Amino acid sequence: MKPHPLLLEIGCEELPAAEQQQLQQSAVEIMARLLDESGIEYGEILPYVSPRRIALLIHELASATRAEEELRRGPALERAFVNGKATPAAEGFARSCGVAVSDLQRLETEKGVVLAWRIQHPSRPVTALLPDLATRWVESLPLRKRMRWGKREESFSRPIRWLLLRFADQCLSWQAFGLQSEAHSFGHRVHHSGPVPVVQPQTYAQALLQAQVRAHWQERRAYIARELQRLAHELDCTPVLGDALLDEVTGLCEWPVALAGGFAEEYLRIPEEVLITVMIQHQRYVPLRDRQGKLAARYLFIANLESRDAQVVIHGNNRVLRARLADAAFFWDQDRKSSLVAWISDLDQVSFQDGLGSIGDKVRRLQNLAPRVAAMLSADPEDCRRAAQLCKSDLLSGMVGEFPELQGIMGAYYAGHDGESAAVAQAIGEQYRPVGRDDAIPASPAGQALALADRIDTLYGFFALGKIPTGDRDPFALRRAALGILRIALEGEHSFSLAALTQMGRGAYAATLLLGAEPSAKLGEFFQDRLRVIFREEGFAADQIAAILAVAGDDPLDAQHRLESLSTFLASDPRADDLAALIKRVSNLLRKEGSQETPDLRPDLLLEAAEKALWNAWTAIAKTVEDDLKDRNYHHALVTLASLRDPVDRFFAEVMVLCEDRALRGQRLALLQALQGAFLQIADFSQLQGRG
Repeated sequence: MKPHPLLLEIGCEELPAAEQQQLQQSAVEIMARLLDESGIEYGEILPYVSPRRIALLIHELASATRAEEELRRGPALERAFVNGKATPAAEGFARSCGVAVSDLQRLETEKGVVLAWRIQHPSRPVTALLPDLATRWVESLPLRKRMRWGKREESFSRPIRWLLLRFADQCLSWQAFGLQSEAHSFGHRVHHSGPVPVVQPQTYAQALLQAQVRAHWQERRAYIARELQRLAHELDCTPVLGDALLDEVTGLCEWPVALAGGFAEEYLRIPEEVLITVMIQHQRYVPLRDRQGKLAARYLFIANLESRDAQVVIHGNNRVLRARLADAAFFWDQDRKSSLVAWISDLDQVSFQDGLGSIGDKVRRLQNLAPRVAAMLSADPEDCRRAAQLCKSDLLSGMVGEFPELQGIMGAYYAGHDGESAAVAQAIGEQYRPVGRDDAIPASPAGQALALADRIDTLYGFFALGKIPTGDRDPFALRRAALGILRIALEGEHSFSLAALTQMGRGAYAATLLLGAEPSAKLGEFFQDRLRVIFREEGFAADQIAAILAVAGDDPLDAQHRLESLSTFLASDPRADDLAALIKRVSNLLRKEGSQETPDLRPDLLLEAAEKALWNAWTAIAKTVEDDLKDRNYHHALVTLASLRDPVDRFFAEVMVLCEDRALRGQRLALLQALQGAFLQIADFSQLQGRG
């Protein structure tokens, strides 16, 4: 039977913009799984997601399921019959298959003969299956929050208003959520509120476009980006348009129309971070920069309709923005009448965390901790101490009270206004960086030191309280804090001990609070897990990461250098695989003999030519390897150690390590232990997969 396209659509109230990308990806994956499970062949699955709909266009959907044979295996023959009579096991299996015991077949298997029954599943028309598949598809979509409406038990992210299920030119009957599927969709809520007939599945997108709905998410996003760039070019400006804002705007409209607004230039005296935050975070507007790179008193926005009088829409948005900017200007002026120092004492009235004291307590810990962390980064301790003293004061400012996302940023501006040094102001402004995956680490040494101190103080305190992230839950963003520490170490190219940093965090608490169980070990494991995530995202193999972290991980930068060297060595040196296999053999042998004490190595007791050759080869390179390891030149150390491949290979071919002579056996094990020790100073080769 000839395949045909299928169109499946649910229409609903406005979906959250933040969920739409995940929904369209999951919609395809879930439907593909359901079709595979049902034995229905299909072609490309194309998703459509907009605020008021989720739809799938499935090309070349088979008209019938595949005819399949199911083989059921029953009990072994000796359990099925006793003295020629069927046992309850055989009778029960026959009943489950709907046949008599005498009808069952014998099947030869690796474990002997068993009873079996072959069930033929004939091909079935898909039209009888699709309504149920559509319902299961909707019920399986991942939603952050579900709601019920009316008196029905079914739930969804938003109330569902219509259903559409069309296979070729046939409109299938699908009942769900108290609705009956129809032969039409619906267009734009304002411009085309009535039904939109869909005669064929493949005409769906074009039919909606005529009803002023751009249904395809990626195409709508690309259209918005082009329109914003076009309008910005007309204004001789450059849009401040990140992916997150573009994604959100795409999820807020079905018929995007780009418009330009403006505000009074007097508001440009406010820090541009405030203006950008107000426009992007609070209004979903696109700020503009002029030719000189300065923020312009213009902005762009996307309307979800084409107004007969665009100036009315622009005027309304200008009025809303003006009110927000007036608030910001008021806070900017009022905050500067005080100072960061004046707010310090009031921080004792602001709770940090139950069990960990107030923000004032945290500031005092940071004043103690930040200068000590500064010593690890060659930052100025006094700058770090002063920045720590002032770093949380802006939490009491009117601006941060109104716009919490500006914490730290406003502190930097107020520090500059108060006459603090540029280094102190910059450190205050950088203390929360990196905020997310795409955010840069602090640029200044003092900023990096303060960011590390702030994060380790938080991590140690929360771990001491037992508030350790589990599963997907991380309400206090502790994973992000740990990743921030690791990124500062790696991207800032700072070599320091995570254990030492943790002990600094512990020391800051010791003077003020009596905490619960000592959390350092768990915190160390937590760092290792996060470091493993970073290395995997950088493309390193899981077994190579395991090999490095088994012997080194307390210093993230050192671990990265080892991993890069190991990865390069394994990929480029033709001796690498054989050498790794031999070292794994050495490690396995030593592990089996681990309970026995190995004597000091005495080369004069070695007898065989092969073991003497291995000893000579090792002593010839030992000093070079030692110097390489001291200089952290791990790649050269590995290349040097690779010269041992042939002597080690010969040793295993000609020498019986576990010989009867206990003294000689001990010497041979001691020789292998010396070799293993050199390799373990770089990585644990026994963790490498597929080698030996």
